[in-house]
Amino acid sequence: MGDAMSGYSCVDHGLVDAILERYPREEPSLIQVLQDVQRAYNFLPCEVLTRVSRELGVPLSKVFSVATFYKAFSLTPQGRVIIKVCTGTACHIRGAPLLIEEVQRRLGILPGGTTEDAAFSLHTVNCVGACAMAPVVIVGDKYLGNAKAAGLAAHLTRGE
Repeated sequence: MGDAMSGYSCVDHGLVDAILERYPREEPSLIQVLQDVQRAYNFLPCEVLTRVSRELGVPLSKVFSVATFYKAFSLTPQGRVIIKVCTGTACHIRGAPLLIEEVQRRLGILPGGTTEDAAFSLHTVNCVGACAMAPVVIVGDKYLGNAKAAGLAAHLTRGE
């Protein structure tokens, strides 16, 4: 019964094919390839990492080491919109915990989680380097400085 699914793939290999075409087939291309894979699939599918390993001639253990070292990469599917709440000292003091609670309440997910409809993922980050605007929430690619819990609702709609 296990063989019935052999050969079946849950990912579009055309995306990784197109990505690999753009880079030399060598180890120095690894991080760039992984960044493009993350952007294309919204995470790093295991079967794609295996393919990247084979095509670049990089041991799979090294591919996974890089994929798990950098916070920009995820081995689990992410929401279409990534919400990052800065928890650095300035943001923490100025209300980051309230912002996290508000996102949790509105979306029903904990940090590191993704909504059931894959619309949003919530992450906390140590610092985004925007302390003068603390507290900071990043919704997709929008930086929301001096963020207030009450103002987050407008940015957490499924239509974004």
